[in-house]
Amino acid sequence: MTPAEIPFLPASELAAAIRAREVSAIEAVDAYLARIDAVGDKLNAYITVMTDEARADAERLDADASAGNFRGPLHGVPVGVKDQVYAAGTRTTDGSKIRADFVPDTDATVVAKLKAAGAVIIGKTNMSEFAMGDPISSWFGPARNPWDTNRNPGTSSTGSGSATAGFLCATSLGEDTGGSIRGPAANCGLVGIRPTWGRVSRAGVDGASWSTDTIGPISRTVTDCALTLGVIAGHDPKDRYSRTEPAPDYLDGLDGGVRGMRIGVVQELMGGHGLSLNEQSRDAVAAAAEVFRELGAEVVPVSLPMAAVTGPIVRTITSTERVSLNPEWLRERFEDYHPNTRVAFAVGNLIPGQVYYKALKLRALVRRQVIEAFRNVDLLIQPTSTGPAGLLADEPAVIDNKEMAAAALREGSFRGLYSLSGCPALSIPCGFTSDGAGALPLALQIGGPHLGEAKIFQAAYAYEQATPWHERRPPEL
Repeated sequence: MTPAEIPFLPASELAAAIRAREVSAIEAVDAYLARIDAVGDKLNAYITVMTDEARADAERLDADASAGNFRGPLHGVPVGVKDQVYAAGTRTTDGSKIRADFVPDTDATVVAKLKAAGAVIIGKTNMSEFAMGDPISSWFGPARNPWDTNRNPGTSSTGSGSATAGFLCATSLGEDTGGSIRGPAANCGLVGIRPTWGRVSRAGVDGASWSTDTIGPISRTVTDCALTLGVIAGHDPKDRYSRTEPAPDYLDGLDGGVRGMRIGVVQELMGGHGLSLNEQSRDAVAAAAEVFRELGAEVVPVSLPMAAVTGPIVRTITSTERVSLNPEWLRERFEDYHPNTRVAFAVGNLIPGQVYYKALKLRALVRRQVIEAFRNVDLLIQPTSTGPAGLLADEPAVIDNKEMAAAALREGSFRGLYSLSGCPALSIPCGFTSDGAGALPLALQIGGPHLGEAKIFQAAYAYEQATPWHERRPPEL
């Protein structure tokens, strides 16, 4: 195996090669650093590349391996981490000028767990400023989509999607408030899961919305995604909202198939209902439903009447909660925000208390509908987004009319069911816009009941193995 081939291995295969002593940790890190040097400027996926720290960690891991001490399932595997997640001694910027020089002195719990499992943190990935859903607001410039560098890699975990799809890390961590793991996974042709709310600790993570924020992996395969989640999941006393149930081994039973599963297709998100669903996306999800049927699942239509309006509910709640975190910055450093963030935060600061309260009541209705649906089906499927990645050039400097605002809110409805209900949901590629040059990924979303990640992974793996979409690479990288 040549150094140039190493970054193209799935994380699980790279970990196996390191354990078999076919590749060393330092060889893996140096191969990724070389690739970052070669193509990193095209993607702007990283805010900070941790060259010295990563190489030093890799050398220590190799010494451990020589002594027969393999730390865990990600021993020697380079991982990218979204830049709102603390890594001790490394700046954590939130993609903002306001935090450009902040250096935490402790690791976030998820970073500590990655290190305990042997992972090498190779860099802090770019992101929308303060995790807002805007692809161009980072103080460090926008991250770019490896499938077409003129396109949006998905927000707000822009760099995690870009770096993973561009083979600049083996797997990565994102943070999902209203869809910030699933959106980048969809736009970049990746697998990303928003776990059950509370399944993964948020200690040491700069928040966006306390009642919806969730940390999770963005990976190139279902196996890598399950492996990464297994490392970071579990109770953490530092996070008072952390679930106490032990996390299972998500790799166990991954190949169990879907025969006998009952899978519901959310009808309100398959076209109409005021949502501008791309025809190719709709057809790709419909074709995915047929794949599940051919694999032995029972596929049935399911109606969730609130589904098509979850975007405005999510945005009301998250906008109100995020501006409550550091209100002094709005007063004292207003001009230091990106113009788009400035407008979004100023508007969020004006949302009346009774509107927030009404959104919470609507959230309870959505949650009830989702939980009730899972009494009758094992899983739900639907599009992850309205269509393929949009052009960055088409993103407005400011949303300055009602039509633009309404379109942005409608897009959020494709992911809002799970942000509001706290249930897990995974995005996986389900097709491309064409077979030729310029093809862009299309995405399927698979949702499950609370703590239902294992069943989601099982269905996603069956679908992945039955289809060719995970085998395609960005054309120019």
